[in-house]
Amino acid sequence: MIDLPGAAYRGRFAPSPTGPLHLGSLLAAWASWMLARQAGGQWLIRIEDLDPPRERPGAAEQQLLTLQHFGLESDAPVVWQSQRGPLYQDALARLQATGDAFACHCSRRVLAGHKGVHQRCVAGRARRNPSVRFRVPDGRHVEFDDLIRGVVAHDASSEIGDFVLRRADGFWAYQLAVVVDDAAQGITDVVRGADLLDSTPRQILLQRALGLGTPCYAHLPVIVGDDGRKLSKSLASLPLDAADPLPALRLIWRLLGQPSAALDGSPSLAALLAAAVREFDIALIPSGHLALRTTPA
Repeated sequence: MIDLPGAAYRGRFAPSPTGPLHLGSLLAAWASWMLARQAGGQWLIRIEDLDPPRERPGAAEQQLLTLQHFGLESDAPVVWQSQRGPLYQDALARLQATGDAFACHCSRRVLAGHKGVHQRCVAGRARRNPSVRFRVPDGRHVEFDDLIRGVVAHDASSEIGDFVLRRADGFWAYQLAVVVDDAAQGITDVVRGADLLDSTPRQILLQRALGLGTPCYAHLPVIVGDDGRKLSKSLASLPLDAADPLPALRLIWRLLGQPSAALDGSPSLAALLAAAVREFDIALIPSGHLALRTTPA
């Protein structure tokens, strides 16, 4: 088990290889990188390639190359989740042995009548390949102090319910994999988009059940387009120009609430990154969505 409170700072960026890196992804990567550098810690990259039907061939390599062009490289060898199945199986076996995990034959269609929240099995028949879920007891609450959003509280039993650890199709669920890997890599600080805020109570419950430490969390505002949707889901998701990284970085700097003047006099990528590490202030990051106009006025 990792003793997180006494550990040196170690952050990470963990993209899914479903397409090219976009502006919202770069915002999360750069913010997490700056905070790691300010703390004199390490910054790691982990590829979350757990969902082959959604992945694009070559997307992970393209993402890594884009990050490199923006000056963001992992301080340790890149970890690929698709190669870590035995670690997830071991964690799952431990949870099953303690009764914290159980086989579930419920389908999404059946659960739709219960607002998608699994609080007890309602399957009409057994499935050949059931999923495996984490058991969330009635009345279970989770509260944590987010570095950007302050205290966040969830009624885990009513808002989340029993959640999937291994899918019915045999693929590992994100929640289990990320908890196992954060612990194995000694991650002390998780800096990511607020679209994953609802995942945090699930992960804290798993950390407690597995006897693992809980990292510090900071959930960054999500960039949305004119239609109010997350930018990565928009038709105007703004692919990045890796050949000219400075404009995108300056835009992200402003979106994160940082003063533009702090990067003045930084004509090169190296100079801009150095200035950003000196001047970045997490207290200036807005907590609400970041609106970005993607169509002409």
